Order: sequence, then structure tokens, then C-alpha cells
Amino acid sequence: MTLRVGNFSGFYGDRFDAPREMLTGGEVDVLTGDYLAELTMLILARDRLKDPTAGYARTFLRQLEETLGLAHERGVRIVTNAGGLNPAGLADAVRALADRLGIPVRVAHVEGDDLTARHPGSLAAHAYLGGFGIAECLRAGADVVVTGRVTDAALVTGPAAAHYGWAPTDHDRLAGAVVAGHVLECGAQATGGNYAFFGERDPRHLRRPGFPLAEIHADGGSVVTKHPGTGGFVDVGTVTAQLLYETAGARYAGPDVTARLDTVRLTQDGPDRVRIEGVRGEAPPPTLKVGRNRLGGFRNEVVFVLTGLDIEAKADLVREQMGDALAASPPADVRWELARTDRADAGTEETASALLRLVVRDPRQEAVGRVLSGAAVELALASYPGFHVLAPPGKGSPYGVFEDVYVPRGDVRHVAVLHDGRRVTVREPADTAVPDGVPEPALPEPLPPGPTRRAPLGLLAGARSGDKGGNANVGVWVRSDEAWRWLAHELTVERLREMVPEAAGLPVTRHVLPHLRALNFLVEGILGPGVAAQARFDPQAKALGEWLRSRHLDIPEALL
Repeated sequence: MTLRVGNFSGFYGDRFDAPREMLTGGEVDVLTGDYLAELTMLILARDRLKDPTAGYARTFLRQLEETLGLAHERGVRIVTNAGGLNPAGLADAVRALADRLGIPVRVAHVEGDDLTARHPGSLAAHAYLGGFGIAECLRAGADVVVTGRVTDAALVTGPAAAHYGWAPTDHDRLAGAVVAGHVLECGAQATGGNYAFFGERDPRHLRRPGFPLAEIHADGGSVVTKHPGTGGFVDVGTVTAQLLYETAGARYAGPDVTARLDTVRLTQDGPDRVRIEGVRGEAPPPTLKVGRNRLGGFRNEVVFVLTGLDIEAKADLVREQMGDALAASPPADVRWELARTDRADAGTEETASALLRLVVRDPRQEAVGRVLSGAAVELALASYPGFHVLAPPGKGSPYGVFEDVYVPRGDVRHVAVLHDGRRVTVREPADTAVPDGVPEPALPEPLPPGPTRRAPLGLLAGARSGDKGGNANVGVWVRSDEAWRWLAHELTVERLREMVPEAAGLPVTRHVLPHLRALNFLVEGILGPGVAAQARFDPQAKALGEWLRSRHLDIPEALL
């Protein structure tokens, strides 16, 4: 029997009503909710500093209060990583909620990911666990399973392994579930949300995209779809985009299996149905990734508004004035960025204005607090004409740094705490393998020479981008074999560096995925210490792909 796994959350703050929509919109066996990102772990760690009983996504409890009875009536099991830094605490809170509501549900949780005590100086250090702890809980009869830091795909591999009785050596099946899980994990991004070619669709369908579900088969293959009548759409493009999101090379390594993304084949299987098949898997790595969040220091910023004429001269003046004011005790890191949002002969003052952003960072709060605010405020009557700022700078706020390290699997004790209190240690896989790179596949024959036109890349190619610590990935794909023959030869590492000047001095790796007609670029260090440090205008690289699509290059006229 096919296992239907749905998603109701792609991040902490996703659509509140999604659990009810998924429970009432159609058939589903398991609902999964993904609440954790690198930044979320830092936010929960700061919550826990204030309250040792905190550390989990409280929104999930409020959602469950409205839907637990409905899930129980329909026999739908719920699996979520909303436990964050305190899965045991959330499991207890779910039990208390169920008792208050008079709903007889069995609640289990997974623990063992918390390695903070072994990493001095970290606010939180958590290993990324796989899905077999979830599987143990479900096999024992749990209705609700709460985890801490597991991989996003583990929320799907766990239920699939439990349902079909898969073993850790069922690499191809597990890899298929990992791919399905990766497609589901970001919710509506698989159903038309944040999609490059959204303009080709009726905007009425995009106002409220439905959430995705996967029909997972015993061989690991799946069909990604959504409930009938819900908004958005599912096609090969939306699934391709999500497969490229926050991945890199052909080998996608995780704690359960290393999935070979270069083996994935997608076909349209009807309206709002995309079949995923052919996925091959390999033994997982001998190590587990650990995400560490620590305090990086303090930051502050001020945005100067420059209006009308002489924008560059005004910017130069205020830079010099602020430099003089901060010279006595300069912050460790000072960054200026001028955003030319102004237009000539503008019809409004706002569109006649540019923004000059100053960001400072330092280990000492006093170096970025009153020193900066005082210097900026004192210029109010003594600087460029029209001087004002968007908001006065404050006292400086702490920022976090995300780092990933790897530890031997034996250093982590993965434990399933069953609904009856029994503790089951999850066995480590007997076979592991270091995921080396794969030889670059042969490129298609290039297109014959012909006339070209200077035009945006996005007229032909879609893109999706995201962050992993301080690195960003940009996945680019096209929708025809002819376009692929051009893209595979045109968009080289050198061309990407030309189109994205921020990447010019950084390590950039290109991965070729012919079955998806896609290229995936990893740009190392473009995000500095990671999203919490806000080292870049777009600190999670969410729009990096859209910027790339807007850049112009010579495209064969035959493709336009």
C-alpha cells in the first residue's frame, strides 16, 4: 500500500492553518512539520538561556491544539522536528495537551543530537540525526513523534522505513525517500511558491499555494502532488527547483544514506503530479554533521538617506565624517554599501533617494553602541544637504555565527524514547563510505553557431538559491534539450563570476546534473559567518538566483 506523507510546515513561522488544511483537504497517512533552520537553532538557544524549559517551537503546540483531535479521528500520524533543543520538553507538553483535550494519543520523541556540552563556547551544538529513531517510535505505535535536530529529509525517511520495513542497507529505497523528503521539506516551495517562472501562471493560483505531499512506494520511488482544489501547482519545474535548493554535488550525503542526485529522473505524471524514480543510493558517511551556533560579537547599523543630486559626493562626505568620528576606537569590522535606488527627475521623494548603509561589528558592545549612534546623530546639522537616517542606531545587538563540524558516528548516541518510556538505542549502519566526488559527466553537443541577442538569462533559465552556513548555492536549470546544450557550455564558473561580481575572488564549484538539465554552483564564503551575522544585504542568498537570472548575456536567438 502506498504511503502518503504530507508536509505542513517548511520553517518556524510558516502558515498557521496548514495542519488543518492538510488534514481536511484529502487523504494522507503521515503529516510532517519542519521547523528548524540554522538561524532557528540560534533563536531557540537564546530562548533557552532565558528559560531552561524552553527551546522548542511553541507554535506547534498551538497548531496541535486545533488539530490533534482531527488527526486522531482520521488515523493520521504526526512527525515533527519542532522539539528543537528540547524534544523531551515538547513531548511532555503534547501529552499534557492531549490529556487536557481528552484525546488518547501516544507520544514519543527522539534525542541524542545535543552535543553542546562537548563544544565549549557554543550556544547550541547539535548533530544531524537520520530517520531510524523516528522509525523506531512509529513501529512501537506512536501517534506523534517529536525530534530535535534531524535532517529535514529524515522526517520522511523515518515514516517510510517504518511503513515498509526498510533496513539501513536498503540504500536505493532510502535514497528515493531522501529525495522525496527534500522536495517536501520547504512546504509550498514545491507547489509553486518562490518559483522562477511564476509569471507564466494565472496569479489566482499563486495567492495561497497548497502544501505538498508524496505518495511513496515500496521501491523508494514517489509521486509528488498536492490535495485537489488547493492553490499553486506541481510540475517538473517546481520539483527541479526544490531539488536544487541548498544542495551541491551529485552525492547528497546524509546520516541514513548518500543519495545520488545525478540519478534522479522526473516525469510529469498528470496534472499536479510529478513522478520521481531511478534514484540510486550509497552507504552513508562514517561521520555526522554537527551544527554549532556561537556568539560572534555585536553589530549595529545606520542607513543614511541621500536624496536628489550629487549622490556619490554626499556618500563620500558622510563616509569621511563617520570615519573621523570612529577613528579613536574603530570597530573591528566596518562595511559600507550604497544602494542606488534613486531615479532622475523622480515623481516622489522616496524614488529620488539612495540608501547608504553602514554596518559595524566588534567583539565589544561598547565599540558598536553609543560610539556609533553618537557619531551619526551629531552629523544631523553638519553633513550633506537633506541629511536624515531611516532610524537612529541603537546600542548594538549580539549576532551569532554558524559553523559545521563533523564527528564520528560513534560519538553520538541516537535514542528513540518510546511512548511507554522505553529507551531504544538506534544502531549505527554497519557499512559507511566517504562520499568522494564523482567524475563530471559528458556535456551535450554544443549548439551550432548562430545569431545571438543580449538578454537576461532568466528568459531561458530558472534558478533557486539558498544558504549553508557562510556558503551559498545557486541551482540553474532549463526546460528543453536545446537550451541545455547551450547552458551547459555557456554558464561556466568563469561566466558566473562575471555575472555575480561578489563571487569573483571566492572558491566556486560547478556541478553538472544532466538528467535535470541543471547546473548547481557552490559559492564558498559569500555569506561571511552565516545568516545570523547578516554580513550581506541578502544574508540567506534567497534572491541570489534571481539576481543571476536578471543579468544579461548573449543568448542564441533560436532559443528566445
